[in-house]
Amino acid sequence: MRSTSLLRSIVTPVAILRLVLGWGTFFLLLGLGRFLAPPVPGGLLVLALSVIVAVILLCSFGVVHEAEQLARRLGDPYGSLVLTLSIVLIEVILISAVMLGPGDHSTIARDSVMAVSMIIMNLVIGLSLLVGGTRHGAMAPNRTGASAYLAMLVVLTSLAFALPALIGTGGSYTTAQEIPLVLLTVVLYAYFLYRQMGAQSGDFIEVDPTVIQRLGIGGTEGQAGGQRTPIGQLLATHRTEVLLRLGLLVITVLPIVLLSHDMASLLDDGLGRLGAPVALSGILIAMIVFLPESITSVRAALNGEIQRVSNLCHGALVSTVGVTIPAVLVIGVLTGQSVVLGESPANLLLLGLTLLMTVAGFGAKRVTAVHGAAHLALFVVYGLVVFA
Repeated sequence: MRSTSLLRSIVTPVAILRLVLGWGTFFLLLGLGRFLAPPVPGGLLVLALSVIVAVILLCSFGVVHEAEQLARRLGDPYGSLVLTLSIVLIEVILISAVMLGPGDHSTIARDSVMAVSMIIMNLVIGLSLLVGGTRHGAMAPNRTGASAYLAMLVVLTSLAFALPALIGTGGSYTTAQEIPLVLLTVVLYAYFLYRQMGAQSGDFIEVDPTVIQRLGIGGTEGQAGGQRTPIGQLLATHRTEVLLRLGLLVITVLPIVLLSHDMASLLDDGLGRLGAPVALSGILIAMIVFLPESITSVRAALNGEIQRVSNLCHGALVSTVGVTIPAVLVIGVLTGQSVVLGESPANLLLLGLTLLMTVAGFGAKRVTAVHGAAHLALFVVYGLVVFA
């Protein structure tokens, strides 16, 4: 009886409606594939894109709801990690499928991950800090956790985008270089997750306001007050609820990724007619795929949960680079494809400025709306570089 009640509280009519619309739209587009092959008539192109975006938005709110429920039940960083890994792993599968398909896709990983980096680190974080700082004033992140994310990002992004341009050939690592770099990246990322979910989990929760007021710090030692229930005990106690919500989250987020993939050809067709840069399509796709995480981050900022913003955004990028780059390099080795990772000087400069901005903001005692405005300005500059 209790299990039935729990099932009804999770798999609600609204959740079922989202699933029907999401998966129904995907299969409908699959069946109408021949009618949507470029060049698509202008009216039909606009209609198809409008329907896809509307359905993606509807599904995104469902993903956000389940992620927030899991976060409340498990607490951070576990709750944020569930949403982050769900989206990142599906994105990796999507990129891998494109690489294994026909055509030359040697730069898809580089372009996708760079777009994700600029969107998450500048657009999403910038908007979150702007709205959160405007509502709550200065907010105190857990600086130890933010520093751990930043350390990972400095190493992983350097290995992904800067080093291949210096020691590789044509922006690609040689096979002899790829194997040790894949192992290094996987081991480093796995160790980070092990520490984040274990001994250092306290570094990724909101700081204790009483500690902040008493010591005047911004989260280097402050942690949420009260005794935390061990994650193992939480999972044992609420195993059924967690599994149901996790399953519902995954099958709700899948249509978002699949529809965004279907939307790529339509966007390429439409943007091509407008003479827009090819990279703009990848940026729009990345924005759509990470929409659930973006909505969750902004809502967390509005609630004053600045560390959750860091967990969602910085954690998403660490996972994106730590999982995507090794995956595409392995595919490149197995299939004999060249994987171009070396970035342009302009994008490397923007990435470096973004990391410096992260140090200036999340390394300080307080992060404010001004930091958010600066991040948004960098995203605008990124847009200018794309159109240059």
